[in-house]
Amino acid sequence: MTNALQAMLSERDWILADGATGTNLFNMGLSSGDAPELWNVEEPEKIKALYSGAVDAGSDLFLTNTFGGNASRLKLHDAQNRVRELNIAAAHLARDIADAEDRPVIVAGSVGPTGEIMEPMGSLTHAIAVEMFHEQAAALKEGGVDVVWVETISAAEEFLAAAEAFKLADIDWCGTMSFDTAGRTMMGLTSSDLVDLVAKIENQPLAFGANCGVGASDLLRTVQGFSARGPVVPLISKGNAGIPKFHDGHIHYDGTPELMADYACLARDSGATIIGGCCGTTPEHLKAMREALETREKGPRPSLETITERLGGFSSAGDGTGEDAAKPERTRRRRRG
Repeated sequence: MTNALQAMLSERDWILADGATGTNLFNMGLSSGDAPELWNVEEPEKIKALYSGAVDAGSDLFLTNTFGGNASRLKLHDAQNRVRELNIAAAHLARDIADAEDRPVIVAGSVGPTGEIMEPMGSLTHAIAVEMFHEQAAALKEGGVDVVWVETISAAEEFLAAAEAFKLADIDWCGTMSFDTAGRTMMGLTSSDLVDLVAKIENQPLAFGANCGVGASDLLRTVQGFSARGPVVPLISKGNAGIPKFHDGHIHYDGTPELMADYACLARDSGATIIGGCCGTTPEHLKAMREALETREKGPRPSLETITERLGGFSSAGDGTGEDAAKPERTRRRRRG
């Protein structure tokens, strides 16, 4: 049976995904350090408002509030035994919103990293990682998501464990990594490395790409790194709404709706099919992105100079795949909003 996202990918030149989860929930009153996933049962109307905000702004696809919904992350809040409950609750709320629309809207079950380091550098074994990802994916599937979506991954080993877990759960999936360290993931992978990794996975994703990272410019340079390799799997671009700045006791992202509209079209022209935002991206940004994608004709692949002129400069001299590969520049680490 054809997956709903697979069908949409076959019919559309671009698909608008959603924006931020964490930063939008903070704006609704979530306190720093609290588990957003608990709001799936404690504040369901706020979670439905989060989902509705994206859908009403024009998103064709949105992620569930389950980024930290695995046993390892929930253990920090003494909720490691509530994986099934919290993920099913998030998926049910999402289905309520998606199914009320008179157009197709895809519900993607968000799966974040475990927060642990895998062997041989850390203590997390492959088997335990697969078990944790499988538990979450099975719950999201039970709750009714169309696809699971692993995001903000930095290690190849964790990406592979997730792919294996999704096969066990018998559910289609997408996957993104975060390239936040001079064009590489925290564990050193480049855009080219991810293309090679995806190519050898038996359980192929419906789409793959990049999310979060440093800023929209850096993310598009990574997307161009993917597309230059000619992958057969559709690409995902989910960039932050500018750069985070601390103001009046809160983290704010400086990207305007106009900047994110430019970003969306540049992402499409760089080879991405699924285009959305990450930290700092609000419904206001999404509305501008949707309008731009609908009204601006597709253009040629933009040069790196064009990207920096429209979106701002890169945080590093290169993306880790060229002459700079041996000497990656230091850059600040990403903080999730």
